[in-house]
Amino acid sequence: MSEPGAPATADKAPRLQDRVLGGVRWGRLLEPLGFIKVLEWLFAIFAFGACGSFSGETGATVRCDGETKEMSAISVQFGYPFRLYQIPFEMPACGEESEPRTLHLIGDFSAPAEFFVTLGVFSFLYAMAALVLYLRFHSLYGENKKLPFADFCVTVCFAFFWLVAAAAWGKGLTDVKAATRPASLIAAMAVCQGQEVVCNAGATPAMGLANISVLFGFINFLLWAGNCWFVLKETAWQAQAAPRDSAAEQGAIDKQ
Repeated sequence: MSEPGAPATADKAPRLQDRVLGGVRWGRLLEPLGFIKVLEWLFAIFAFGACGSFSGETGATVRCDGETKEMSAISVQFGYPFRLYQIPFEMPACGEESEPRTLHLIGDFSAPAEFFVTLGVFSFLYAMAALVLYLRFHSLYGENKKLPFADFCVTVCFAFFWLVAAAAWGKGLTDVKAATRPASLIAAMAVCQGQEVVCNAGATPAMGLANISVLFGFINFLLWAGNCWFVLKETAWQAQAAPRDSAAEQGAIDKQ
């Protein structure tokens, strides 16, 4: 009894797999609507990944007496979400009566950074859901007139939000660079104001990954803004405009 039932059980898995993947129209990935969604999905990952995984290091050196070789090195690490005021560092003591003090970096730039990363995550999720809808449920997308209209409205919103997020994070990154450069670190330490104290710049932050994240933000804006036209062509507005244009062309031909 078990032997005849085994092949029937084994055939159910391929049949279910064929049902799921058989209706997927992979050819739609070659169309602008599907191809741009793939690019939106990828560049959303690049954008929030580059910003969310960033970490940098800044520093300075303090020599209490210019004639001595004893030097105190200060190293400060920072990164996403760029709440710099929560990052401490030790200011060395120069003098017999003074004691080391704990200072903090200046500034809070978490708002534009977190908005940028959050938008990237939501763009990633929506682009993935839209791809599933385009590829697997393409008939539902074509028959239901509300879905293309909703897709168009969401695409316009994402394009606007990417422009705002990229510009805001670009400005925030400029402020982060100003607050974390060694010169700002030296200016915040009162010990460096002494006449015999020599303070020099230490490690300079490498901001390449953060700069790339801003670039990815503007690329996402261009992708979502360009995709508005291709999504608009799927809506009822464009479908109604096409017959009117063809009727006008036919009327012009009849008059000739």
